[in-house]
Amino acid sequence: MLNIAMAQMEVLPGHPDKNTARILSLIEEARKKRADIVIFPEMAVPGYLLGDTWEQTSFLQDCESFGRDIIAASHGIVVMFGNIAVDWSRKNNDGRVRKYNAFFTAQNGHLIQPDNMPYPYVIKTLMPNYREFDDTRHFFSLQKLARELGTTPNHLISPVSLKIRDTRYSIGCLLCEDGWSDNYELQPFEVLRQNNPIDFFVNISASPYTLGKNEKRNRVFGWQAKTAAAPLFYVNAIGLQNNGKTIYTFDGSSTAYTKDGTIHAVSPEYQEDLAVVSLDGQNQRPASAPPEPPIAHIYRALHYGIRRFLENIHMKKVVIGISGGIDSAVAAALYADIIGPENLLLVNMPSVFNSQTTQGLSRTLAENLGCQYMVVPIQQSVDHTIEQLENTPVVLLKNGAESHLHVSSFVAENIQARDRSARILAGAAAAFGGGFTCNANKAETTVGYSTLYGDQSGFLAALADLWKYQIYELADYMNQTVYQREVIPQGIMDIVPSAELSSKQNVDEGKGDPLKYPYHDYLFRSFVERWQKASPQDILEWYAAGTLEENLGCRPGLVRQYFPTAQSFIEDLERWWNLFTGMAVAKRIQSPPVLAISRRAYGFDHREAQNGPYYTRKYLQLKNTLLQQ
Repeated sequence: MLNIAMAQMEVLPGHPDKNTARILSLIEEARKKRADIVIFPEMAVPGYLLGDTWEQTSFLQDCESFGRDIIAASHGIVVMFGNIAVDWSRKNNDGRVRKYNAFFTAQNGHLIQPDNMPYPYVIKTLMPNYREFDDTRHFFSLQKLARELGTTPNHLISPVSLKIRDTRYSIGCLLCEDGWSDNYELQPFEVLRQNNPIDFFVNISASPYTLGKNEKRNRVFGWQAKTAAAPLFYVNAIGLQNNGKTIYTFDGSSTAYTKDGTIHAVSPEYQEDLAVVSLDGQNQRPASAPPEPPIAHIYRALHYGIRRFLENIHMKKVVIGISGGIDSAVAAALYADIIGPENLLLVNMPSVFNSQTTQGLSRTLAENLGCQYMVVPIQQSVDHTIEQLENTPVVLLKNGAESHLHVSSFVAENIQARDRSARILAGAAAAFGGGFTCNANKAETTVGYSTLYGDQSGFLAALADLWKYQIYELADYMNQTVYQREVIPQGIMDIVPSAELSSKQNVDEGKGDPLKYPYHDYLFRSFVERWQKASPQDILEWYAAGTLEENLGCRPGLVRQYFPTAQSFIEDLERWWNLFTGMAVAKRIQSPPVLAISRRAYGFDHREAQNGPYYTRKYLQLKNTLLQQ
């Protein structure tokens, strides 16, 4: 009976010393549990999303050194782990030293070389270069190596052969993307399956969480195990990694699949786990967990991501500007649950435009959460700023001519937002000994419905990958499931969303944001999250064909409800497209890092340039046709 341990561990990016120490301790634990093989995630030694740290020679040498420590610890147990592999005699295409994303197998203090590989490790074949991934920038693929050696990847892709207690096993070793090969011409899993007798497969991964990804993982890897009629072990990391502008949670969910494709064992999300599975007991299927709504997974990802981010930056206290609206209320409930209400300060900052309704709701929220609360009116300071700007002469020094600035109502709105964030929240956070949050949602972030250096500011935009409808779902979930009582007042959920920056946004009169969230959430999502991103041409073609709501996924009848004429529809579309591809890009570039939840998050995932709006020829033709009807 062969016992295989799946070591789901937290990988700390850029800290091979700490990762190796944890690996060595888990090897000992696996040995005590009588495991014959222990498997660790992809890039378990250095971490995966490291940016250009990969260009530091000393860091690469350190990773190699720690890798040797792991190899030396493999006496009496087989250790399979991910690390960077360096061939100091060769170069990458950029002229830097040759680096491989590698899968090492060690036994009795020595590396086991795959049957046809030129190195004593498996080299990652498929280099993802989409979404957050940037593998081709740093790593040399097996495909390139095969061309360099004058052979084929099909020849080099070969199993690792192990002898354990007089029995020899042929293992198909894959690195993450090598198992997600649907859109590649080369499929490493198929090469291994068709060319070799495989006893079982191992896929070591550094796979970030996105909503719905686990279901797809189970479909893909379950199908592979069933097709090959061989067990498959998928081992993923947990932890938090980032590429500067976008922060990713790694959920683990390591899974053992039987030879018929069913799940034999699965590790919990966001928890370190050492699950020991018997290869001979693969036909036992555990009781399946009851299905959960997507918002439960979103909540766990947010909770884990915020908690680990705060721990990583050593921040223990948080200040949140609380408006009486849904976004800041959800942020407050999240942070209170994570750091404790005693470490949370809610600040309400009313101007003359803030209603007693929202001020009262803010106070009720703070009472429900049991956190600290303060009210800092801003009208006096806003008036002072406007007076200074309008009454201070602007002098042309070459001739002494004077003029005066005029502060429009729109500029006055921006002054309010900046006064709240840049003055009060920044000062309160420093005095409180913490940082202040950015509470923007994804719809606002998409079109820049926020003030630069105002409510766009903060140390983390934890909600900026959630659409408005998901914010409401999260509020319900926290009330019903997390707190099991109404901490977010129902009045906050019922009130019209509004920035309350002018009399035109009076919530008591039902006036609010210009965004029609039941429609615009889905319109904006098509700009960002569709794999084939939608543009105004696509939107107008669907509108003309009467299939817009079906393609967007929003409620039928909304388009006619909001836009009775083609002209009003086109004006709305162009308004938001101009902002999305215009000023909003500049705001996103300067915004805080986003905690990724969806399959396309802003930052390094959704990469963009400041090119300005563009409308295709076909769009302009169709627009002209619709407006003439």
